[in-house]
Amino acid sequence: MPKSISANTKTHGLWETTAPAAPETATLAAEIRTSVCIIGGGYTGNSAALHLAKKGVASIVLEAKEIGFGGAGRNVGLVNAGMWVMPDELPNVLGEVHGDRLLKLLGDAPSVVFEIVDQYRIECQLQKHGTLHCGVGQVGLEELQQRETQWRLRGAPVRLLSAEETAEKVGSNAYTGALLDLRAGTIQPLAYVRGLAKAALKEGATIYTGSPALEVTAEGAQWRVKTPQGSVIADWVIMATDAYTSGPWEIIRREQVHLPYFNFATVPLPEDIRATILPGKEGVWDTKEVLSSFRMDIHGRLIFGSVGALKGVGEAIHRDWALRALHKIFPQIGNVAFEAEWYGQIGMTDDNLPRFHKFAPNVIGISGYNGRGIAPGTVMGRTLAELIAGEKGEDDLPLPVTAPRDAKMRALKEVFYEVGAQAVHLTDSRF
Repeated sequence: MPKSISANTKTHGLWETTAPAAPETATLAAEIRTSVCIIGGGYTGNSAALHLAKKGVASIVLEAKEIGFGGAGRNVGLVNAGMWVMPDELPNVLGEVHGDRLLKLLGDAPSVVFEIVDQYRIECQLQKHGTLHCGVGQVGLEELQQRETQWRLRGAPVRLLSAEETAEKVGSNAYTGALLDLRAGTIQPLAYVRGLAKAALKEGATIYTGSPALEVTAEGAQWRVKTPQGSVIADWVIMATDAYTSGPWEIIRREQVHLPYFNFATVPLPEDIRATILPGKEGVWDTKEVLSSFRMDIHGRLIFGSVGALKGVGEAIHRDWALRALHKIFPQIGNVAFEAEWYGQIGMTDDNLPRFHKFAPNVIGISGYNGRGIAPGTVMGRTLAELIAGEKGEDDLPLPVTAPRDAKMRALKEVFYEVGAQAVHLTDSRF
């Protein structure tokens, strides 16, 4: 029987029950030498392995649990271009050179995902119909107007829709407008990362699961990565663990504040109702501070999510709110039942932008995707492969080298986000 990704059904929910099986992998139980040891089997790690293999560079991926166990197997499945922050903020924060490079890389990132899916025929329910960033109230509409102006100045194919156009696209009158981004799309996220791993294996990479990195120590000019039953000796180490980091360089986790995010999936909706909701198959998120997101899978399940953790009293609060919100946004939906529910953690950096770190000589990593892991993780894995293969230097990268540092008041902020989301969803008069 296929291995379960987790004993907890609230970690991967619908994605685990509808994704193709993961590739067959084993636990590392020997000492092996390779050029690159990649710690973490998510989008960044598997993309780095794939692109290294295509360049003839040997690599080994060490995944502590199973492929896609972290954020790669729990997220909404929006293949977005760019980051949460306004486009103009990237040059303001990173400087003009790095900011413009990152904007270009992330703007084109969904197309890289689409090309990989097409090339390796990954079965992941890919929809290339764009996304809708929906405005809530006048403030939300003004935010979208700014985003449209900033992206269009950079040549991006985005367009601000009127309230009437938005209602037609979404199937709801709840929004004052929407920014349509034709670069983007939706995907079954766990199916995609499993397909990415299969592609890496096909090209010659090696992947071990159930093999957490316990210790990384220098041996001359090389590195020894120890696991419970074996070790890898490599010239390079890529840290690709992001928000779920534990063990070596756990500073990656401590640099981020965890923001919990949940999803509920309805049972497949009746054909007549399904035809009225997102007929163009776009993915959606809104401009509220405690945002919501939704999209439809290929079987007609409406997947609806927001900030919060499905544990303790929060589970009932968020479920009740989700039902209220769905009926408010889509009055036509009628009686609806949830088939699956799950939640995970988004790692938020202090400026909502990713980081490139050099932890030691030849030990590198890019992390901090702030809820935008699918496309950015894919292109950042490729970028790390290009750096190791000598095709790019550090001065050519889309991010400056920075030293990792602990997030200020991290534990307090995490409690605030979890409890605050419960308070908002308990008292939200809109829904």
